[in-house]
Amino acid sequence: MNSDYLKTLLFLSGVAHLLLGTASLIIPKLLQWNKELNRLPLLLKQLFWTYAAYILVINCCFGLVSVFGTAELLDHSFLAKCMTFFIAIYWFARVLIQFFYFDTSQAPQGFWYKSGEMALVVLFISFTGIYFLAFLYNHTWI
Repeated sequence: MNSDYLKTLLFLSGVAHLLLGTASLIIPKLLQWNKELNRLPLLLKQLFWTYAAYILVINCCFGLVSVFGTAELLDHSFLAKCMTFFIAIYWFARVLIQFFYFDTSQAPQGFWYKSGEMALVVLFISFTGIYFLAFLYNHTWI
């Protein structure tokens, strides 16, 4: 695979991670997290917000690394292999969770919610594929 093409894909994935992080800021309002979480004990509510913040920061950091460290993610180093593999596995796990764990029977309905869910799944699958290709590139298998 052409490294310039892969660099472009990683850079665009980085931008998409940052856009995902920005868009994630409206999810709590769209899904009425405050109302729903008020039913939980305070500790569980705090844990939920803490985990949500960790996920947001991780996704944004993936974006920053991909935008500003594109070349380093493809330099065949041990760290490049580890980082691209980690990001690929992270998103692969998220895709598996989406299809095999989440019960979406009570998720909001309607065109915009379903379109948003589909767009996110396509994005997560794309992240998985792009970072896995970068991992393989770092092993000079492709």
